[in-house]
Amino acid sequence: MSKTYAQSSPVARTLEVVGERWTILILQELLRGSHRFADLKESIQGIASNLLSERLKLLEKNGVVERKFYSNHPPRAEYYLTRKGHELGIVAGALAAWGAKYVSDDVVLVHNQCGSVIQVVYYCPECEEQVAGAGVRLMPTRRLREKVLAKETVSV
Repeated sequence: MSKTYAQSSPVARTLEVVGERWTILILQELLRGSHRFADLKESIQGIASNLLSERLKLLEKNGVVERKFYSNHPPRAEYYLTRKGHELGIVAGALAAWGAKYVSDDVVLVHNQCGSVIQVVYYCPECEEQVAGAGVRLMPTRRLREKVLAKETVSV
């Protein structure tokens, strides 16, 4: 059973989907290309089959993964990240970058093409610039819509 929080913040709501033990590791393996239950079980050392099954069901229920059967007798399925699930890749990448920097002495997150150590950053497409963490905040979508409408009215 997944934990629920008495909060409606985006972080609390996200943790209800991906915050249980093992879930981010499952996402990491799906991002790496593992799709079958047995492959996931083998690549995530120490996870019990019932926990893997439970986490995959929760991810499926929340639209993060989809299950596709490749055999009916016996029933066998592969698990694929949905678009929503792929977008969690940046979260896994941020955790990997943080972990490589602060808790791991023997691994870093690098760019496949050139081999350089990467950074996870905030980027504003409107300003076309990186933004420091202190320069961002959560805004209710209602206020964002009002801001966009006001901007459109001024430019007309």
